[in-house]
Amino acid sequence: MTEQPYHHGKLREALLERATETIEEAGVDGLSLRQLARDVNVSHGAPAKHFRDKQALIDAVALAGFESMNRRIRDAAQSGEDLRGRFVSVGKAYVDFAVEHPALLTVMYSTKHHPDSSEELRSTGVQGIHVARAMIAEAQQAGVLAAGDPETLAMVCFVSLHGTALLAAGGQLDGNSVEDVVTATTDTLWAGMAAGVPAAQHSQASPTPLCRS
Repeated sequence: MTEQPYHHGKLREALLERATETIEEAGVDGLSLRQLARDVNVSHGAPAKHFRDKQALIDAVALAGFESMNRRIRDAAQSGEDLRGRFVSVGKAYVDFAVEHPALLTVMYSTKHHPDSSEELRSTGVQGIHVARAMIAEAQQAGVLAAGDPETLAMVCFVSLHGTALLAAGGQLDGNSVEDVVTATTDTLWAGMAAGVPAAQHSQASPTPLCRS
């Protein structure tokens, strides 16, 4: 076998990319270091230079998955000046990632919640919620959302959107489009957090109706 001339960390990147593809194609059970080496055309021992075993590889895949998802969420959170519009964009970014990478998403969360998960993985795995918390706090300070614990509210938003994401990824929305369900979910969440705020302040951050038919 002719080995691929990977240099300066490129082999690790190639292994992670192929491992992620394998998980999407065949699940975690279809992943092995030997097959991975064959797939990227290197010696069977080459992956061990970067990952001591299969679990270390899975941990790295999960971390890379969260980093990719977090970039999407951060970009969505900065996508415009309108607070509610940014909130909707974040929700869509999360659900879109789940629909595109359903098997990877499962691995990301199961690995993050494993008792032996690393501090780096756990902290990276909650950055998306921290973005939502900061947006909620900003909207509260602007007077367009009612007072409340941003940490708790961000978790409620995550639980709701995660449920939507899992159903969407599994094709279980009973004929409803992903976009319509995400819009309805974010509308409902925003309306609940804004309850009690004068209507004039709602309109400043929400130029479109909260509910759509």
